Amino acid sequence: MNVGVVGQAAGLFAVTNIDDIVILALFFAQGRGHRGAAARVVAGQYLGFLGICVAAAAVAFGATFLPEPVLPYLGLLPLALGLKAAWQAWRNRRDGGEGDVTGEHAGGPKVLEVAAVTFANGGDNIGVYVPVFATAGLGSMSVYIIVFLALVAVWCATGRFFATRPVIARVLSRWGHLLLPVVLIGLGVLILVEGGAFGL
Repeated sequence: MNVGVVGQAAGLFAVTNIDDIVILALFFAQGRGHRGAAARVVAGQYLGFLGICVAAAAVAFGATFLPEPVLPYLGLLPLALGLKAAWQAWRNRRDGGEGDVTGEHAGGPKVLEVAAVTFANGGDNIGVYVPVFATAGLGSMSVYIIVFLALVAVWCATGRFFATRPVIARVLSRWGHLLLPVVLIGLGVLILVEGGAFGL
């Protein structure tokens, strides 16, 4: 297993799922004192994230049939998503918003509910993962997915830890939305430059 690919996969997972820690912490907090709630949150998180991986891989397989010179331009997708996220962060700050509204995710920690929130919250992740998977090849894409699924367990453990430390959760909620646009834009530019798009 390529150590470099493992490191890239871990970094990509971390920066595209920062906000999931806050939502997981909220679910774990809601389930505190209820038997089996933690297991339902973990199962739901895995189910939702597996859906994200399957969707991204399916689209990436289609993308590999594109002509080779077209692939680097897939970097425009995370670049556009990063610009969109930056615009939303700026607009929320201008309007005095918190940047990440999590109140809509209130409710009991049921498996399908957690899975639905995970998948919906990871919708932008699909757009980021597709060009990475398409340019990585089948072997490296498999490594990415294995690392992603292993790190879901780490994210669940971290979310449960933060569930008892609301001050830390508030800090992540406040600043996580600022880091994500920077990383997405950087990823898009990297794919464009490494692929030689626009003669770069």
